[in-house]
Amino acid sequence: MRPEILFPLFTPVQSLPGIGPRLAGLLTKITGPNIVDLCWHLPTGIVDRRYTPKVADAIPGLIATMTIEIFEHQPPKIRKLPYKVICGDESGRMELVFFHARADYLKKVLPIGEIRVVSGKVENFKNNLQMTHPDQIGMPEETQNILSVEPVYPLTAGLTSNPLLKAIKGSLRMIPQLPEWQDFAWVARENFPSWREALFKAHSPEDEFEFSEEAPARMRLAYDELLADQLALSIVRVTQRKKIGRAISLDTGLVESTISNLPFQLTGGQQVALEEILSDMAQPNRMLRLLQGDVGSGKTVVAFLAMLRAVESKAQAALMAPTEVLAQQHYNTLKPIADHIGIEVAILTGKDPKSYRRPILRDLSTGKTSVIVGTHALFQEDVIYNDLALAVIDEQHRFGVHQRLMLADKGKNADMLVMTATPIPRTLMLCVYSDLDTSRLLEKPAGRKPVETRAVQVSRLNEVIIRLKGSIETGSRAFWICPLIEESQLIDLEAATDRHSFLDKKFPGRVGLIHGKMKSSEKDTVMKSFADGLIDILVATTVIEV
Repeated sequence: MRPEILFPLFTPVQSLPGIGPRLAGLLTKITGPNIVDLCWHLPTGIVDRRYTPKVADAIPGLIATMTIEIFEHQPPKIRKLPYKVICGDESGRMELVFFHARADYLKKVLPIGEIRVVSGKVENFKNNLQMTHPDQIGMPEETQNILSVEPVYPLTAGLTSNPLLKAIKGSLRMIPQLPEWQDFAWVARENFPSWREALFKAHSPEDEFEFSEEAPARMRLAYDELLADQLALSIVRVTQRKKIGRAISLDTGLVESTISNLPFQLTGGQQVALEEILSDMAQPNRMLRLLQGDVGSGKTVVAFLAMLRAVESKAQAALMAPTEVLAQQHYNTLKPIADHIGIEVAILTGKDPKSYRRPILRDLSTGKTSVIVGTHALFQEDVIYNDLALAVIDEQHRFGVHQRLMLADKGKNADMLVMTATPIPRTLMLCVYSDLDTSRLLEKPAGRKPVETRAVQVSRLNEVIIRLKGSIETGSRAFWICPLIEESQLIDLEAATDRHSFLDKKFPGRVGLIHGKMKSSEKDTVMKSFADGLIDILVATTVIEV
């Protein structure tokens, strides 16, 4: 589907002149594998080299470009000390400072008695004006090239500015002239440049405003990105709608009898969502529907009732979750209900031993198992369904579009229901999930307590501990969530392991720990202990957010 004029932009970055395997690897890591990815690696700041003072007038702390004469080289007498080059002009002297320097190289680029142009940050050290590791060193005739505004790009370990700049300039040279795709009157009204011009301007900001979100070039590119996103989703939507679905409408009373036997009443929102889903399933077109509702709003039971409609038609349904913990929770929730109505439910994860998988796969392929709950394992090659009619994906933002479709394609024209607990404003939902119809659960089942949120400074940690102690003594339990598993020097966040150790001293034997690097059996044991009340506090990473 890609126009031939764009083919060069979708070639590997290594095809650019001067980009070898090592540099290509670094560029791929930070931008992406293709030349077009370099084009979208936009600057986050600028370095203005147009300040050209005399040495005596240079203001410490600023980037300056100065024309100087080289007076003297001072190699360090002690290896750890810096190499200094004394230089200056008629107004005064300054030092160029280099650490771990090669003397032969510096004598070559900064020969005594010659005039050179240097650009970098000016500093004052012990009343001496210094420039440590000048960013640029050039000949006097190169002054105009150095006197520029340089874009500053995000980097990664091992990648410096100069090769990245060179690669980006090479990618920009390959951008073709393309016809305008936005509305001409709208572009004129907004005073937007063309797409190609906008991209060049975004990579060549002249001041702070030009790399801000309000700059016309940046705004133009943002609108283009949004348009491309919507077109891509529209293509996905049209493609999926063209696929022939199957009408699943056989009603044997199983759904209704299950609802009447539930130990609770469905909310009005659950009833409406279920009606929308069952109505979609009854149509000859393929269902693609998003069920959105906060944690505890009752999405799982709505999905299970929809799965029973597939079972009524002598077909199968699958519920896929992003983690083994969540899959196990779903299975534990659904199994008692399924047993009561005589439906076979099984669970399948990627870490199940072959001895367990073998009978599960056999029962799936023969149709003995009507409902399967699991993780990514549900769409693996060796998993064959007898007749998969409905695929339900929970916490769908954890899965890519292709993963969703891979599970649905395990069945013949299978319907798809995706669920999310992420609160989404309706306008954003229409943008992000325009390939899906939507149902929303806006109320919680009866008896659910309101959620209260408090933000507390770390300095008040002891107060939190006291409050926690009081709550636990009255029979409550608590999650203590930490974003990291181990201490990180890069991000100043509490690690779950450290917090568990801290809390265990405050509440000996009453604190558990769970994170993604634990074995499934270990996670299950801790979760069960918490659920059964054997431990009161569960310290966890975001593995338990679902």
